[in-house]
Amino acid sequence: MSADSSISTWHPVARSAELRPGANIVAGFAKGQELALWRSADGAPQAWENRCPHRSVRFTLGHVMKDRLSCAYHGWQYAAGSGQCTRIPAHPDMQPPRNVCAKVFSAVDAAGMLWVHLAAEEPPPPPRDDAVPPGWSFCRTLSVRADSASVRNALDARGFMPDAASPALHGALGHIATAALVLDAQAGLAFIHLWTDAAPGTEAMKALHVAARGLRGEIEARQPAA
Repeated sequence: MSADSSISTWHPVARSAELRPGANIVAGFAKGQELALWRSADGAPQAWENRCPHRSVRFTLGHVMKDRLSCAYHGWQYAAGSGQCTRIPAHPDMQPPRNVCAKVFSAVDAAGMLWVHLAAEEPPPPPRDDAVPPGWSFCRTLSVRADSASVRNALDARGFMPDAASPALHGALGHIATAALVLDAQAGLAFIHLWTDAAPGTEAMKALHVAARGLRGEIEARQPAA
């Protein structure tokens, strides 16, 4: 497997700091797959299909119970890591069926982001921590009503350069040094996670926010009418 194909199988779905151990659930998307993102009590990242296997209710409506995810509908509980159903509150003395299991994807933290591998086979090595330069600050996640190819083409036109060993594109927006991680979220929708060497709250960071909105407007204006 080439470096490029290896990198492309990991999707930057959310900022790592958004997920607190044993606490919240965050909704995510990658290539049309709806995800429930959370952390077990030990901080291990979890990325599950956002659907309880019992009645297909979204896991993001439920809550985290240390190392288990509980569905909001009937409270069925599923174990971190395996997704195996471990408890059915309506029948507390019954051993849950072994075939009741949430669909679980590989997930890792790297470069300040949570990455998900959707394919069933063993994932390649995860992205490197230096995909985003150490010490850089997160700016924002920019949603763009366009496919990821259009986003990458627009960044390329602005001088952003790829790195064969990194999933990030490096360049400048508003004359501010920027690293862009592009996510193919779903058909006609891409996310751009922007990181920068500008410090939070500075004029440079404000300028980057303005430039990012301009980039989105430019890309969306070029999309064919629905």
